[in-house]
Amino acid sequence: MRGRDEETGEFFSPSRSQNRREALEVLALGEQLSKLTDAQLARLPVPESLLPHIRECRRITAHIAHKRQLAYLAKQMRREDDATLEAIRDALDVNGEASRREVAAMHRVEAWRERLLEGGDAALAELIDEYPQADRQRLRQLVRNTLEERKRNKPPHSFRELYRELRTLVLGSAETGDDDLTADDEA
Repeated sequence: MRGRDEETGEFFSPSRSQNRREALEVLALGEQLSKLTDAQLARLPVPESLLPHIRECRRITAHIAHKRQLAYLAKQMRREDDATLEAIRDALDVNGEASRREVAAMHRVEAWRERLLEGGDAALAELIDEYPQADRQRLRQLVRNTLEERKRNKPPHSFRELYRELRTLVLGSAETGDDDLTADDEA
């Protein structure tokens, strides 16, 4: 019995129904995780201790055995703290904070690419000012090759390579502690 506080009348612990709802939410999260590929799992903040259980759940295909393994995975997940589970849910959520940041970073990289293609050396100088670790010569060559590809109606190989180079540059500086990315996202 969970009991009540005599002074306030509040219950000491969550009800059995609340506990069951929370357990079912973790079970659903475990089912979502078991449907993901290894590459998708690598992008999520899943603790190393859960990965073998997720892989095992994927491996088992017999209905009842899979259900039993999924329940075991959920049990292991409930041992994790709430912040870890919330971080996983947020990363999976399309409308979550992590997803919004990723999309904003992608848009920022695309904007830099367009500025470089339209602005020439002035835009490149601006980029170098903001990201001093950038390889000026490599970026200039990629911009030149991209413009040449467009002129000749060739496949966008350099266009994509320029995007990859800029993504590495912008996201690399964001991971090292630059808060420029989050400041631009809120604007």
